[in-house]
Amino acid sequence: MEGTTLNKDITLRPVGIVRNTIKEPFLVAGADGLSMRGELHDNMKRVHSSQAESSEIVIRNDLAGILDGIEEYSHIIVLYWAHKVQESRRTLTKVHPMGRKDYPIQGIFSTCSPARPNPVLMTVARLKERKGNVLTVTGLDAVDGSPVIDIKPYVGRFYPDEDIRIPDWMQQIQREVAQVKSQVDMI
Repeated sequence: MEGTTLNKDITLRPVGIVRNTIKEPFLVAGADGLSMRGELHDNMKRVHSSQAESSEIVIRNDLAGILDGIEEYSHIIVLYWAHKVQESRRTLTKVHPMGRKDYPIQGIFSTCSPARPNPVLMTVARLKERKGNVLTVTGLDAVDGSPVIDIKPYVGRFYPDEDIRIPDWMQQIQREVAQVKSQVDMI
């Protein structure tokens, strides 16, 4: 494939930065794969609580105009760089999802692992407010200081909603998060 764009570097320039209280990712990429910081239940609570936590996305002043009209949307898609994943850890090709050995080992592209060749992560976040070049959102699970590389409006009808298939292990993760959510909501 010589001469194709596969052999060329791509330069991304951050359009903004995330500001919040999440200082460290709960998943850590190591030489042996992924591992969780702390206990499973605590991490599930953290995933749930991040849905309610406010974050600010501070867009570069020279690009503030690109936000015009964004406040008309309830949700946005935030693409950001997992800057805490060391470059040496971006060579993993397979992991146990969420670092859990009770889940079958999977190729990186079939997981939501931050340890990717290009650690571009994506979250759909609720847009609460825009003030100048600052967006306030909830549901953003990015670590404080994460470079934002793009923002798009979330338009549900652009995405399929029927005949969606996901593996059993991912369904189990979703059930566990929902179970913790219901326990936290009862408190």
